[in-house]
Amino acid sequence: MGKKLSEMSLEELWQLFPIILTEHKPYWSEWYAEEAAMLKEILPVSQVVRISHIGSTAIEGIWAKPIIDILVEITEDSDFQTLKKILVKAGYLCMSENDRRLSFNKGYTEDGFAERVFHLHLRRSGDNDELYFRDYLIAHPDAAKEYEKLKLSLWKPYEHDRDGYTEAKAELVKEYTSKAKDDIPKTK
Repeated sequence: MGKKLSEMSLEELWQLFPIILTEHKPYWSEWYAEEAAMLKEILPVSQVVRISHIGSTAIEGIWAKPIIDILVEITEDSDFQTLKKILVKAGYLCMSENDRRLSFNKGYTEDGFAERVFHLHLRRSGDNDELYFRDYLIAHPDAAKEYEKLKLSLWKPYEHDRDGYTEAKAELVKEYTSKAKDDIPKTK
């Protein structure tokens, strides 16, 4: 038996879980809907403001990592530690946390990716720039294609460096998020 994920170095994890991009799959929205329904069942309804499908898998027509990103916005008075226990019991692994954000993964195994992989971002209500970015790309297919082109150009150079990959996309993400906030009414 190999090492447990918790015993692996970051470099070992990046080797086991490389960046993989694939054409958009229609079933991604179904996977999101099924996972969101499960989350609505287990999380206290009084603490959940909104559950949203974010990331490239939420944008039809562009290549994406086959990982469903989910944003769970919670009330200001929600207890992160209680919600963390619920999510861990449901199979999520807490990857990082601070006083305003918790990040979880599901579908990472000692043998690599499971069939369905999720990243769950637990945030206080209003900490949702990803919604602006998603909505901007959906409303502007040319911008979505530009983002896709950038991701495809970064794929192989950063295949085993997730931080570098994310950092290399950051400027464009920030630019489109800013444009979205200017274009989209402040209803988010």
